[in-house]
Amino acid sequence: MASDRGPNFGLPPLGVSIGLRRPHIAGLLSERPELPFLEFVPENYMDRGGLSRRELLSIAEFYPTVSHGVGLGLGSIDAVDREYLSRLKRLIEETGALWASDHLCWNRADGRSSNDLLPLPFTAEAVRHTGARIREVADALEVPFLVENISTYTVLPGAEMSEAEFVSAVLEEADCGLLLDVNNVYVNARNNGIDPHDFLRTIPAERVGQMHMAGHDDRGYVCVDTHGAPVRDEVWDLFREALAITGPTTVLVEWDTNIPPLDRYLEEAATARAIYDEVTGSPVVSA
Repeated sequence: MASDRGPNFGLPPLGVSIGLRRPHIAGLLSERPELPFLEFVPENYMDRGGLSRRELLSIAEFYPTVSHGVGLGLGSIDAVDREYLSRLKRLIEETGALWASDHLCWNRADGRSSNDLLPLPFTAEAVRHTGARIREVADALEVPFLVENISTYTVLPGAEMSEAEFVSAVLEEADCGLLLDVNNVYVNARNNGIDPHDFLRTIPAERVGQMHMAGHDDRGYVCVDTHGAPVRDEVWDLFREALAITGPTTVLVEWDTNIPPLDRYLEEAATARAIYDEVTGSPVVSA
């Protein structure tokens, strides 16, 4: 079933930007490069005050923000952590974040966290379970909510559907949006033998509220999602295809390890922006 919110899950297509990384905060505040938004990782700020919190709130005075978390464990079997949600909601309200997102994975069991993004089984039961938890999270946060397709290195036994079918079913069950990580689509295609083009054609394009682009380490026998290198040519090609399907949206270039100087990070975003402008031919919408 298509989303009744229209394209981009009803979210404004902001164009291309970068993630907020600590080494760049001083430069962003002093130089204020022209960027349509910044994405922050809430776990870096939720339990902190002092300088860290003040820096984030200062950034939010000058740039629209979106929140991209890593700790919800949306498919976990433990009960949703309501205290965590309360802290996350407070940070979203303080920053005025336009929407929130997290990963379509599990990471908790018996009160313990794996500190990793673990894959879910592609089953109808997992669809129902994860969809209900996403609805609970979205209702609590009271902002639009997106889930991201993760990178994986195997498909769990007992799969009843493909990854693209599973992601699509969860989006419908939860009535949420998709943060489409194009690099993860490529990595999974290489690691698990899926067709990346079929993945892009299968997911509901109207639910794609945001995209991620990142680099990976191709070791020949496996692709490792490092977020620590420039985007590879084959992923740029897949990005073009994804944009042709979705139309104008919001795009973030991620760089989480081996973080380069701000100028180099902005160069990578400029490459994405040139492709975005070429493919979509549409102006972005101001937040």
